Amino acid sequence: MSTQQWDETRVGALHDDLVELYEPVDRVAEHGADPTAEPGEGVRQLVTTILSQNVADENTRRASEALFERYDDFAAIEAADHEELKETIRVAGLPDQKAARIQRALTAIREETGGAYSLAFLDAMPTDEAKGWLTEIKGVGPKTASVVLNFHFGKPTMAVDTHVERVSKRFGLVPESASNERAHEVLDELVPDELIYPLHVLLIRHGRERCSARGADCDNPVCDAYCDCEFCR
Repeated sequence: MSTQQWDETRVGALHDDLVELYEPVDRVAEHGADPTAEPGEGVRQLVTTILSQNVADENTRRASEALFERYDDFAAIEAADHEELKETIRVAGLPDQKAARIQRALTAIREETGGAYSLAFLDAMPTDEAKGWLTEIKGVGPKTASVVLNFHFGKPTMAVDTHVERVSKRFGLVPESASNERAHEVLDELVPDELIYPLHVLLIRHGRERCSARGADCDNPVCDAYCDCEFCR
């Protein structure tokens, strides 16, 4: 793990070096994020992100398609028979837990808004308050909340998945012993707001293509400059 001190200048240099190694991040091309989208789009993203917890992208897509094909709207999903909902999303794994999380989230949103399935109210909140509201829902952790807040609302909060956490620890951005929740806190504080989204995407790409969990392709200028993991030594 790198022992050099991190600050905003060095984080900016890391971003630039990752761009040089890969390519600039196009926010719309990556996620199509649009804070001005229809009110229900934020809710749909929250539901889809819950489905994506601990499962491959393809199974998330299949479960999401099955869910929104079976039920006409969010009200129908919230009111659905739990066993039926479980079977509908089973391909996403952990169907019992995820069905409960989705229904709890929809209930919380409806109660907060007085009947609407919209997360638009989060846009007016400070980032920490908005994240706090989402993570009060049982089963919605900091990563799920950060995905919704950053990708949909453009709020400056880093979504720390397994790739981001692994690479960040190997580069010394985050202490090796830090929990996932602590990793979110450290990166939110360290990374400049305007770099949170592109650095998130670039760290994921680096983790997938060169810095895997059980090995690493360290023959690249980014690892040379920032990493001192066991595979780089």
